[in-house]
Amino acid sequence: MTTSTVGLAPSTVQPWRPFTCRVKTLRRLSPSFLRVTFASEELRDFADNGYDQRFKLIFPAPACGFEKLPAGERWYSELRSLPEEEQCRVRTYTVRAVRREAGEVDVDMVLHEPQEDREAPAARWALSAEIGAELMMLGPDARFDGPHGGLDFNAPEGAELLIGGDETAAPAIAAILERLPVTARGKAFIEVPEAADALALDAPPEIEVHWLAREGADWGTRLIPAVTEAAASLRIAPALETVEDIDVDIETLWDLPEQTAPSEAYVWIGAEAGVVKALRRVIRQDLGLPKECGAFMGYWRAGRDAD
Repeated sequence: MTTSTVGLAPSTVQPWRPFTCRVKTLRRLSPSFLRVTFASEELRDFADNGYDQRFKLIFPAPACGFEKLPAGERWYSELRSLPEEEQCRVRTYTVRAVRREAGEVDVDMVLHEPQEDREAPAARWALSAEIGAELMMLGPDARFDGPHGGLDFNAPEGAELLIGGDETAAPAIAAILERLPVTARGKAFIEVPEAADALALDAPPEIEVHWLAREGADWGTRLIPAVTEAAASLRIAPALETVEDIDVDIETLWDLPEQTAPSEAYVWIGAEAGVVKALRRVIRQDLGLPKECGAFMGYWRAGRDAD
């Protein structure tokens, strides 16, 4: 295959492109977090947009690695039409850091033992990751002169911030906090498996960062009450609008405004879908946060694989 054209029209610079890379270093940050540094000459063109920049990690197919990964604009639908053993698995991650001059991208991955009945390609890869292992990234191309997409944090200037997430959102929250202006104010809550997973973060002085350890409890046990209490203290002018209920067992909870508006408060929540549904109900329906003042992303569901 020609990896330089995956998902792109030939000889055309698009917002996103594929990057072939290899694992340069592996650093265990805590019991649940592994920092993987990917490197290649191609990554000198990986855009450094900061905040919660999403991208795709593409894992090799069990039977043929990347040999049959399709090229062209319809690469994903063509990929899914291949036999199961020839399909590369695709998962969404957040960029933790970009060093374009060195051709390096850091990705923080959550470590956990996958259930026997779950495919969990990313979790299995992370547990056995080795220096030199090849992966593909589909991410923002710095050569493109325009917005890349894949950024959902869009707080109005001066708004009081309420940020919350579980361990899967911790890299995004860390990257957001690093890019905030020094005058930013608010609270951030990060629920993690255990107390030893709390990491040192670079946050503005008026942002309170709270690490919430589940210690074996269910997802959201600590996050839901902490964020609910913090949300109740926000200065919110209630919006008179109907908040659509979302069945997280059959559809993705991805509630984002088309654009933000000046506001005294801004909320960003990323976590397990059932947890986000509960918080969205409190913050948008009960407290009346207008749609343009918050982002609610339930991008994974407990007990289910996602592709």
